[in-house]
Amino acid sequence: MKSVLKLLPAAGLALGLAFGAVPAAAQQAAAPKASPAAIASAREILSMKNATAMYANAVPGMVEKVKATLIGQNLNYQKDLNELAPVVAQQLAGREKEIGEGMAQAYAAQFSEQELKDLVTFYKSPLGKKLIEAEPRAIDQSMKVMNSWAQSFSETIASAFRAEMKKRGKEM
Repeated sequence: MKSVLKLLPAAGLALGLAFGAVPAAAQQAAAPKASPAAIASAREILSMKNATAMYANAVPGMVEKVKATLIGQNLNYQKDLNELAPVVAQQLAGREKEIGEGMAQAYAAQFSEQELKDLVTFYKSPLGKKLIEAEPRAIDQSMKVMNSWAQSFSETIASAFRAEMKKRGKEM
C-alpha cells in the first residue's frame, strides 16, 4: 500500500500532463502574453521559494528513466547505454532551466503584474520569510498525515468489504 501511495503523486502528475497538455496549449494561445515585469516578479518569487530544488536533478533523473526504458527494450545494449548516460546527461545539462521558465510563465498567467509584485513584497516580509522557511515542513507533515490516513482508511475499507462478504457467506 505504501508503494502505491508513493506512486500516486507521480501518476497524478503524469495524468495531468497527459490530459492537460491540449487544454494548456489552448489556454496559452488564448491567454494574453505576460509582461516582462510580471515574469521577472514570478522568477523572483520562485527564487525566494527555492523552486529550483524541485527540478534541480530533472535532467539526470530523466536520463536515468529513459535509459532504464531503453535497457528494458534493448537488453543487449545495457553496457553501452550505461556508458552513454553520463554523456547524454552532460550534453543536456542546463535544460532543467526550461522548467523554471515554464513555472514563471505559469505564475505570470495566474497573477497580475501587481499581484506578483505584492507577493514579492510579502515574501520579503517577516511573515513571508517564515512561510518560506516553514512551508516545506508543513507540507511534509501534511503528506505524512495523508499517508497515515490513507493506510488506516484502507484497512477500514478492507474490513467493510470483509464484513459485507461475510454477510454473503464468503470468508475473506
